[in-house]
Amino acid sequence: MRETLAVESVLPPAPGAERYLALDFVNSAIALPGGQFVDLLGSPEATNQWLANRDLAPADAGVQEMCATQLRVLREHLRALFAAYVAGLIPVPAALSAVNDALSRVPTAALLHWDEKNGPHRTAVCPPNEILDRALATLAADAADLLTGPDAESLTTCDSAPCNRYLLRHGRRHWCSTRCGDRVRAARAYARRTQPKAV
Repeated sequence: MRETLAVESVLPPAPGAERYLALDFVNSAIALPGGQFVDLLGSPEATNQWLANRDLAPADAGVQEMCATQLRVLREHLRALFAAYVAGLIPVPAALSAVNDALSRVPTAALLHWDEKNGPHRTAVCPPNEILDRALATLAADAADLLTGPDAESLTTCDSAPCNRYLLRHGRRHWCSTRCGDRVRAARAYARRTQPKAV
């Protein structure tokens, strides 16, 4: 848990993550220099914390491993869709199916109900056992909005290896954080210093 908090405080959200929850979601698996890898959804407790911090579940939801696994699977499918989009390729059908499955788990319209006390009325229902389905649907819908909206043109990957995060590019900036930008600039400076001089 300490490692999760440390990574979240060291790495600010990638550009665009403040507008698109799905961007924040796909970036919850983080490759760091030195072969390190941090998964902010790596345990049920961490997953519960991540969801609660984003108002997708109550803090005491008690996320189980099966639910955390479903979220990690959706995350990988969304990463596959983002990667296909950035590369200009057609995504694998399984990724599209996974997103559409998540979208269809929760009705988006308020349902019609009828009882003696209230007569006909419409209500959006979210029983406690649907918390995961609602979170999956919310994340999938946000990813679909990003990929089909005007910001999709700005979607790119961080240029700082080994970083695997996605961002919305602003101007010439192609990295997700100052830390990654510093690594890119340092690598360029090193390459210039070590390049053989022309005679």
